[in-house]
Amino acid sequence: MIVAIGTRKGLWFAEGAGTDWSLTGPSFPMSEVTALSWQASADGPPTLLAGVMSPHWGATVARSTDLGKTWTQPEAGAIRFSPDDGGSLERVWQLQPDPHRPGVVWAGCEPTSLWRSDDGGTSFSLVRSLWDHEHRPRWFPGFGGAAVHTVLPRDDSSIVIAMSTGGVYRSDDDGASWRPTNTGISAYFMPDPNPEFGQCVHKVAADAVDGNRLYAQNHHGVYRSDDDGITWTSIAEGLPSDFGFVMLADPTRAGGAWAVPLTADRERIPPEGRLRAWHTSDAGATWSPNTSGLPDQCWTVVLRDAADVVAGDGDAATVVIGTRDGCVYVSEDDGRSFASAAVHLPDVLCVRVA
Repeated sequence: MIVAIGTRKGLWFAEGAGTDWSLTGPSFPMSEVTALSWQASADGPPTLLAGVMSPHWGATVARSTDLGKTWTQPEAGAIRFSPDDGGSLERVWQLQPDPHRPGVVWAGCEPTSLWRSDDGGTSFSLVRSLWDHEHRPRWFPGFGGAAVHTVLPRDDSSIVIAMSTGGVYRSDDDGASWRPTNTGISAYFMPDPNPEFGQCVHKVAADAVDGNRLYAQNHHGVYRSDDDGITWTSIAEGLPSDFGFVMLADPTRAGGAWAVPLTADRERIPPEGRLRAWHTSDAGATWSPNTSGLPDQCWTVVLRDAADVVAGDGDAATVVIGTRDGCVYVSEDDGRSFASAAVHLPDVLCVRVA
């Protein structure tokens, strides 16, 4: 197993299993690696895309076909606003290959924008329908900035995205138009706590088996949608807190999801100082925490993309989480127990398992 680990100061690779791990890196030292995506190859190693933000040269997407040994990127940058767009790329927060459109990769970026690549992530074009949306002047930055952080291609015509702060939006015409779909998600911090848009959704994940089910972690609130992200119902009961950033969905079984709760706004730390990954196997009707491997006396945070889940070798899924104090933990038993794969790295921003 290989885990790509994007941090505030470069990219590392952890390779191993169980309690036996080796670490290599960094690539892109002193640059933020804010997004990662593996793409399977039929005749060699998987391709890795990385969203990289250099404090000197700005943000771009880099590409490696040899497990990070070498990297290529367009000289002028893979993602560029035109002078007439009135924007400047700050960070790439999401890189999502599209399973329904061969060769297509979506990039969710800061400022709040969506980009499409038709050449496997080498170059991208701005999705103007979202950039020119009438709501965009009212999508305000959250604490982590204004960005599209979730892109979920649903089929060959439908796409669900989420942004902070704007909420969930949906296109049913291959990105030609977009509408907000936030019914049921609260924005308690606004004068109207149930607005059409403006919710601070932190992450959305899609159930891999039930094609109509999505899960969302909100700025206070954990939700499920049973109509493909059009309406939402709270599933926070049973969790120690409804605040957090992570939402993962089981890659092989319906009804499975993980959240990593944090205490309320003024603290944002694990409840009682115990970092835990909470799992549901019944679509949020009940929740239970992992039993071992994650620390107590712990006051760190797991960011929205510093967590990943993939199908394991057997029936159990492999769950990986990285923390802002530079630790990475791996579970090979559905998130019940974890082992340490890396420690003392810079602030972990994203992890992706090959």
